[in-house]
Amino acid sequence: MQNLAPIALFVYNRPQHTERTIKFLQQNLLAADSRLYIFSDGAKTQADEDKVNEVRSFIKSVEGFKSVKVIESKSNKGLANSIIEGVTQLNQNYGQVIVFEDDLVSSPHTLTYFNEALNRYRQEEKVMHIGAYMYHLQEQNLPESFFYKAATSWGWATWQRAWLHFEPNIDTLLAQFDRQKINAFSIEGTMNFWKQMRDFKNGRNNSWAIRWYASIFLKGGLTLNPSQSLVNNIGHDGTGVHSGINDIYNVIINPKPITQFPTEIVEDQKAYSAIKNFLANRKGSLWTRIKRYLHQRFN
Repeated sequence: MQNLAPIALFVYNRPQHTERTIKFLQQNLLAADSRLYIFSDGAKTQADEDKVNEVRSFIKSVEGFKSVKVIESKSNKGLANSIIEGVTQLNQNYGQVIVFEDDLVSSPHTLTYFNEALNRYRQEEKVMHIGAYMYHLQEQNLPESFFYKAATSWGWATWQRAWLHFEPNIDTLLAQFDRQKINAFSIEGTMNFWKQMRDFKNGRNNSWAIRWYASIFLKGGLTLNPSQSLVNNIGHDGTGVHSGINDIYNVIINPKPITQFPTEIVEDQKAYSAIKNFLANRKGSLWTRIKRYLHQRFN
């Protein structure tokens, strides 16, 4: 496969997670032909320095890719700024990029899926994002991959032509929403995407992902997704900057390659309904929620 996209991996202070993420990436069929760029953010506090240095010591020895370049930041940029800067840089240099964070384990076929999709939809302006993660959906008769409006951030890829539409200014984004758009944006009220937007405005989160999804949504864009996830997030153990301790989003990674891609550039309504159903019921019964809260509170 020609024209392979570079991989941007963003790391911070979790050496064991970083090692696992890279170990699984190395097992990808296209790893040896792919360029890996590892962006290492600087320590935010004195307490983080040892772990940041441990991560940096490890990533300097990484092999198994066409090339490995480590970019170390002297200061702490934070995840959002790191990702925005790194993705912008690689898109400018290569016209496309595959993005991983330091808490994702992947299938051996994940890079193949990304690159095939990047090549297949390169000229399709409406396709703006390729996601590798998917919730554990109950619907059994979904296609191997499908288009959907929302963007997942656990393993993704995009092109420079799409990234040019990324709008980081929250006020510019908020001003373009009305009640109807808010309902569609939040998957008919089943996901707190609009709350994430308001929380960013009020300084309660620093999410790049919600602004990227909003940028795609307002442009009328679509995202490509697998019906069975090609990555799993191992960061929901309390170690992540932006993650809690829960298993709602744990998935079994698809061991098979994606061989079927949609030819019609429209949102898949069956997949949309399956996702909406998952989101509406993901937290379980009241008793299940209480048990989960107590587990998180006391562990």
